[in-house]
Formats: sequence, C-alpha cells, structure tokens
Amino acid sequence: MSRTVLITGAAGGIGRAVAARFAADGARVVGLDLSDPELPGVTYVRTDVTDAAEVATAVRGAVPAGEAVQTLVTCAGLTEGRPLHRTTAEEWEAVLRANLTSVYLCVREVLPGMITAGSGSVVTVGSVLHRTAAPGLPAYAAAKGAIAALTRQLAVDYGQHGIRFVTVSPGWVRTPATESRLGDQEDLQRLRHSNPLRTLGTPEQIAAAVAYAAGPGAALLTGTELVLNAGASVVSPASLLRDTHRRQMGLPPL
Repeated sequence: MSRTVLITGAAGGIGRAVAARFAADGARVVGLDLSDPELPGVTYVRTDVTDAAEVATAVRGAVPAGEAVQTLVTCAGLTEGRPLHRTTAEEWEAVLRANLTSVYLCVREVLPGMITAGSGSVVTVGSVLHRTAAPGLPAYAAAKGAIAALTRQLAVDYGQHGIRFVTVSPGWVRTPATESRLGDQEDLQRLRHSNPLRTLGTPEQIAAAVAYAAGPGAALLTGTELVLNAGASVVSPASLLRDTHRRQMGLPPL
C-alpha cells in the first residue's frame, strides 16, 4: 500500500514540483490549493488552508477510514509585503495566516492519525529570509521564522510518537512568481553571483530535498532546518561589491 502524502500549496511553483516528485515516487498524493490543475498522479482538493473547517474536511477526505496521512508538506504561502510602518493590520494578518496559521491548522489535523500509527513526517517549507532579511517583507520574515521555531518545538513534543519534523528553507528559486520580481538579466546575473555555487535553485531541486527529508533515508533527521540557497547565507557583503571596488580590495571580479 502506497503512503499518503498531503501537500498544501500544491498547484504552482515549489508545491507543484513537490507534488510531482512524490507522485513519481509512487506515493498517493493529495494536493490542497485554491485551484486544481491537472497533474498526473495528484488528486487536488480545493481548500482554503487558512480555514479550520475546510482543512478538517480536506484531511478527513484525504485518506480512507482507519488510515492516516503518512507525510504532510506545507508549501502554501503568500510572499507579499512592504515596510512595517506602511503595513496595515489586515495585510499583516493575511500574510501570517497564509504562511503560519495554515501550518498550524494542517499539522493539527494530521497529528492524531500519525500518533495512532506511531510514525509520520512533516516537512514545513520555510525561507532563508528569516535568517537574512530582504527589504519590505516584515510579516513574511516573521512567519517563516516562526515556522522554523514551531518545527523545532513539534519535533520535541511528538518525537516520542515516531513523528519527525523538518523545515526546508529555500533561497531564490526560479519560479514565475520570483522571476517576476527581477528587473532584467543583470539582476538575474547578480543573484547568481551572490552565492558560492553561482546558481539559483529550481523547484525540482527543492522537491528532491523535501522528498529526502520526508523519507526513510532521513530517519534520524528531526527538529532541524535544511537551508537550500547555494551558500548565499555564508557570503560576506564584500563579495557583492562592483568589480572596481573588488579590485581595490584585492578580490577577483565576478
């Protein structure tokens, strides 16, 4: 019997790639999203994952009676924002509900079945932006930081039941949503050169990491965070200086 994998935000970007990866691996994949595209091997259920009643209904319908969701992956989120003094209470709440409250609601619904089964894995998709800030995303950064903290807490609380919790935190990933924020090819090139590997991630690479974190090969992995940003978070700001300044400092050109 194939395991049931429940994925939020499974209609586009990273979530869609995650759904495709688990389906290719032979899992029974249920995707929760506000839209329901066609993707081989994935059953989509239109669900507002910020609504407790809708989440409860979707989780109950995801598995036959007496069975449990073996893996939950929370990809749903909202990447919007502006400086804090211009952020309304409604905007703040919307971002926190989409990114953080949705995680709480979905994890809460799958936990009873996992506890009964004595096993399970939950992979929360975070972001490196709770480690290194970007301008104008205070609510998003706060939510992603809280996801990492919540993941650690849940690993402590539910490890005794054989349930693992891991956060996968991507940096820049080449999805339509993130690429729409780039001004031109020069922006893209500078992003590539902002990390030691001189590359940007793809949704498929993030999906591979999620599949590993959720699978049996990561049996000892819990309460931790996998940072997938090609090493950008360890780079000194000096590496981003323009070539003239880099030469003055004795650094090689980009």
